[in-house]
Amino acid sequence: MNRKVLIGVIIAFFIAIFAYFSFSQIVPQEIENAPDWMPLHVAMEQAASDDRLIMVDIYEVGCQFCRKMDRETYPSPSVRAVLDRAFHPVKINGNSENKMIFMGEEIAERDFAGRMGVTAYPFTVIMDADGNVVDRRRGYQDVVGFTRFLNRAVELKNSNSSEI
Repeated sequence: MNRKVLIGVIIAFFIAIFAYFSFSQIVPQEIENAPDWMPLHVAMEQAASDDRLIMVDIYEVGCQFCRKMDRETYPSPSVRAVLDRAFHPVKINGNSENKMIFMGEEIAERDFAGRMGVTAYPFTVIMDADGNVVDRRRGYQDVVGFTRFLNRAVELKNSNSSEI
């Protein structure tokens, strides 16, 4: 009986050591050249002062295509050039109960996603400083498609402002 307990303790000890070292190696990967994400209310204030649009990335934690956009699309030099020139980037978890401020109202990020018409993740919304939706797109977008999407939103904004 003592022998079985001793073997069990030794096995448990080695499993504990293995688990400790395995989990200590897991560190969130920092993505180089990622956009400088900001809260929505800050982006809306800055967009009002510098006449930029707001790009809102609505994601879900377990979404593989959301992570793929984070790793491949957003850090791309062509995407970053358009984002840095004409947008304030915002990232929102579409399933979170975390509170955020939108149009002077405190709401959950999940409720904001519902207002934007999110049906799948990732979901990208382009807004102006007043909170009006300029364009939106559901699903994964590669670098070329996303750059075109952003440039088209800038063109829509410029054509609408020239009509005024």
